[in-house]
Amino acid sequence: MTLERAYILLAVFYSALVAIGAIALLVGGGPVWGVAILLLGALVAAGLWGQTLGKPVMNPRMWRPLAGILAVGFVLQLFAVFSLSLSGAELTWLLTGAIFSVLPAIMLFQYGKRDQEVWATPEECEGGKMLRELLARQRELVLEKQEADRQATVKLTKEGDTYRASVTRGNGVEVERFEERFACPATLAFFVIKYTCISVNDIAAQYAEERVLAT
Repeated sequence: MTLERAYILLAVFYSALVAIGAIALLVGGGPVWGVAILLLGALVAAGLWGQTLGKPVMNPRMWRPLAGILAVGFVLQLFAVFSLSLSGAELTWLLTGAIFSVLPAIMLFQYGKRDQEVWATPEECEGGKMLRELLARQRELVLEKQEADRQATVKLTKEGDTYRASVTRGNGVEVERFEERFACPATLAFFVIKYTCISVNDIAAQYAEERVLAT
C-alpha cells in the first residue's frame, strides 16, 4: 500500500467515524456534549482530506491551533476516563475521541505549515518556479524599486535547500529591514509579493535584460 492510499483510507475512516457519531446522536446514543466532539471531528476530517488531496481547506493559520486543541483534548479525555465515574456511552465517546485524536493532531500540525505549495495561489506557484529557475543560474537576485512614496530592496539567495529573502523597505523617513528563510519557492514568491512593492515579474524582467546585455 502506498502512502497516498494510506492517507486516503485514513481520511475515509475519520469521515466514517463522524457519520457514525452523527447517527448515534440522532438516535439518542450519545451524551449532549458529544455534539462538540462531533463538530470537532468534522473539522478534523476536512483537514485530513485537504492534506490527503493536497488542496487548501480554509486557512493554514487554523490547523496548528486545532492540532494543539486535539493534543490537549487527548490528555483531558484520558484524565476523565481514569478519574471520573462515567456511563458506558460516555466512556465509549471519550475513549474513541482520545484514541483517534493523536494521529490527526500530528498530521494537521504538518498541514498547517504555511511554507508549502498547497497553500500557494497559482500566481505564487508560477512566481516560485521563475525564482527557482533564476536562482539556479544566479548566485543571488537583487532588485531595488521605488513606487510613489514606497521603496524596497530585496535580495534573494539559495543556500542548500533553503531560500533566503532579505528585505529593506521604507515609507517616507521610516526604514525597516528583515529576513526570512523558506523551503518552498512558492512561499518565497508570496513573501516578496506581500511584503514589498516588487513583483516576481520585476525580478525576472531585470535579469532577462541583463542576460541580453551580457550576450
